[in-house]
Amino acid sequence: MPDHFRLPSPLYAIADTTQTGGRPLSTVVEKMVAAGVRILQLRVKDRSGNDFFELARDIRTVTARADCLLIINDRLDIALAVNADGIHLGQEDLPITAARPLLGDKIIGVSTHSREQAEEAEQQGADYIGFGPIFGTHTKNTGYAPRGLTMLSEVRQAVQIPIVAIGGVAGNNVASVWANGADGAAMISHLTRGDVTARVDEVLRSAPGEEL
Repeated sequence: MPDHFRLPSPLYAIADTTQTGGRPLSTVVEKMVAAGVRILQLRVKDRSGNDFFELARDIRTVTARADCLLIINDRLDIALAVNADGIHLGQEDLPITAARPLLGDKIIGVSTHSREQAEEAEQQGADYIGFGPIFGTHTKNTGYAPRGLTMLSEVRQAVQIPIVAIGGVAGNNVASVWANGADGAAMISHLTRGDVTARVDEVLRSAPGEEL
């Protein structure tokens, strides 16, 4: 696992094939990385494995050129096939203990929804956790009620690894997740609705410690 992994940016962008604003995903990603995104998760739920691979290979080229970390959602085989920087696993996906021997020192992130899950992920060797949903969201049906900022703060006290807050995070509330202990803010639809470049720039300029 990476030694004391740190997020390269307080903005953790998620590129989802169902959330592109009607544009090709590759175009959206190119705009994201050109605007300063330095860690991006590729989420593909509506394509075949072959289509996912082809898309991931194209996105890998774009992110590598921009020195942006590429994290593949769920699919360890595709992460390895395109030499992505890591994988993000859900609670129902392959366990960390099975993924680590195959991934070596690549990044492993895990979705968590409680303090107990966060602590377990850290103990099993996750490099970072996603925690949420923090707020209500229509992007993904997680099956969990919003966790809120108080629980985010409690998880921050419980784990040492980076926390990415996810779920309903947008321009009007992103400062609150950073203020309550999140190292990164995961955004999907907020970045892709409208001008991608302007949205990314706006978020990065508002981030703590960022000077653009």
